[in-house]
Amino acid sequence: MSGSYTGADLFVDALESYGVDYVFGNPGTTELPVVDAIGQSDLEYVLGLHEDVAVGMASGYAQTRRYHSHHDESITPVGVANLHIAPGLAHGLGNLYAAKIAGAPVVVTAGNHSTDFRHEEPILSGELVEMADQFCKWSDEVLDVEALPAMLRRAFRVALTPPTGPVFLGLPLDVMLAETDAEPERLGGIPNGGSGDPTQLERAADLLAEAENPAMVVGDQIARSGADAVAAAVELAEASGARVHGEILACEVDYPTDHDQWVSYIPPDENLASMLMDTDTLLFVGCSTNTTLTRHEEVLVDPETTCIHVGDDPWQLGKNQPADAAVIGDPGLALQGLTERVQERLSEDVVAERLEHVGAIKEMVEAKVAAMGEDEAPDDPRASKAQLVDAMERVAGDAYIVDEGVTSKYAMLTRWDLAPEQYISNKGGGLGYGLPASIGAAVAESQREEPRNVIGFIGDGSYLYYPNAIYSAARYDLDLTVVVPDNRNYRILKDNTLKIMGGEEDDYEFVGMDFEPPVDIPKNAESHGARGELVETPDEIEGVLEEALAREGTDVLDVLVHD
Repeated sequence: MSGSYTGADLFVDALESYGVDYVFGNPGTTELPVVDAIGQSDLEYVLGLHEDVAVGMASGYAQTRRYHSHHDESITPVGVANLHIAPGLAHGLGNLYAAKIAGAPVVVTAGNHSTDFRHEEPILSGELVEMADQFCKWSDEVLDVEALPAMLRRAFRVALTPPTGPVFLGLPLDVMLAETDAEPERLGGIPNGGSGDPTQLERAADLLAEAENPAMVVGDQIARSGADAVAAAVELAEASGARVHGEILACEVDYPTDHDQWVSYIPPDENLASMLMDTDTLLFVGCSTNTTLTRHEEVLVDPETTCIHVGDDPWQLGKNQPADAAVIGDPGLALQGLTERVQERLSEDVVAERLEHVGAIKEMVEAKVAAMGEDEAPDDPRASKAQLVDAMERVAGDAYIVDEGVTSKYAMLTRWDLAPEQYISNKGGGLGYGLPASIGAAVAESQREEPRNVIGFIGDGSYLYYPNAIYSAARYDLDLTVVVPDNRNYRILKDNTLKIMGGEEDDYEFVGMDFEPPVDIPKNAESHGARGELVETPDEIEGVLEEALAREGTDVLDVLVHD
């Protein structure tokens, strides 16, 4: 080692100056200057045994740290991942996609061959910038060490500026080894999405006032803006007398589900979704995933329905339905302005009349969703999904939940009145995000003065994508409890087979969808340094979970559930 100051040193100094505490990664040769510089700094390197695990950890960290930043402005809620050249970046694309859909502010970097060596097409070569581009707000490569300060500043600003999302920077080996006397550039303030165009706010207020029975569909941009934005959504619902639904594949808490005007999440079922959105006026706030999982045969929203869109991402406004009014801005601030205007236009009698209609709709919908997860299996000793979720709520009602339960998800959403900033899930839909993200969340919670219990609610199919992620949790002695609702098959694929192709379950062999013989998940967890336990009956769940939460360190509870 020389005593010179290099691009790698500058990179690490910039991260520290921007408030970064952790770098999640899996090292390789082209990353060695960066890894060495991290080792000489106050940053902590969190090792993942696979690049996609590193990206998932960084994203779960960023999503959780964003909640913390709503209460402490000194926090920079960015997750940083460092990957290894072309194959390593390719490994990380699954969770880079997940970070994009979740709007997670992540800066992903990867080493690359020296700029004067690539013409020989050495091993591991590839077009990094192009590979990452479709999943990022901005993808680029630092080709000169003197450009590094400006490009790092830009990367953090782009990731943090609404609509938030991931950024990629390639870091060539020669650039990281180059000597420099440059210094990190100051990050500066990050703007919010603004309060919205007054003209569009007036138009939206007029349309809400003229509506007969308006409905509000809330999306995850609300939760990303903070608890004040969730409160603003409540205020607008109360002022307008609208019923409230969560968008399809909602993955954060955008509205309190114990509020009188909350009706339901919209499930990814064409008939149910169209029924719930069948009204004269719809207000979409902060939505991005409000469509079915596969092609729907009929329109989800009647073409004659008046549609109002509010959010900080212009791409989403009017994307799938017309926009009779479109307000671009921070969801919380825009909703505050809309509430003030609506209050001027509506009488108490009109609001009361609308609320009567809300009550009738709510009663009808509750009857349909009450049984979600309560599958009848009287001769099966395993728990139902509902029994598992109910037990978890009784024992750990205030825990922070990272969910990739897939077919168990709607049992949780319909039975547990989760609070704002208590829950994140896999909005991208690709398996293998939730377990690494729960580890990143546990890292983030460990930075708080009073950390919450963190529970990863991870289906068995999802868990088995990256079981070695548990090594990272155990290696860093993280306080994390992973609950695996285990039906020993890819149940979601069986359900979708029946939806797409029709028929009865006995008509299919379900190729590649059963885990026979099953993987011994507790022993697998133990092999990576965690504690593992098999939970075979409903009566065991509460006691085992209580013991796991009371212990320090990482526990994996494999809970057998029936389909």
